[in-house]
Amino acid sequence: MRRILLIGSPGSGKSTLARALGARFHLPVTHLDRLWWRPGWVELGAEKFRPLVAEIVARDKWVIDGNYSNTWDLRMPRADTIVWMDLPRRVCLWRVFRRAVTQYGRVRGDMAPGCPERFDPEFFRYVWNFKASHDERIMEALRRHGRHARIIRLRSDEGVVRFVSGI
Repeated sequence: MRRILLIGSPGSGKSTLARALGARFHLPVTHLDRLWWRPGWVELGAEKFRPLVAEIVARDKWVIDGNYSNTWDLRMPRADTIVWMDLPRRVCLWRVFRRAVTQYGRVRGDMAPGCPERFDPEFFRYVWNFKASHDERIMEALRRHGRHARIIRLRSDEGVVRFVSGI
């Protein structure tokens, strides 16, 4: 594994697993949220974001975590391994809610500077509806751009532990 892409709902554990895989395989880790967001939760915009992503995926080795479906066409063809964190929505929502409460006002390591954790009901709705709105799009993108890659679909914390302990 030299180019690993992690996708899935917020709260599924993408960033945590990305750090673990980066450490295990000595690969640089990129959290796309750090690229997309500017201080004060201002979006960078696709016209500036895509070239940054293209530059990262052109490299020989990487772990990238984040959805940003408008760049799947850049990332999936270059990935040798795609990990789909497909945990239950109640688990993801609970983690996002807990993170908002326990980290409120602090900036996480996988988030852009100037974007402190906040209580955002709109984001909670996004997480709750993620599977319904994204599963088909993910499957289509995998068919279109990821057939060559090793695709790993993790559906539980136990599956994540088995995956990590088996590599």
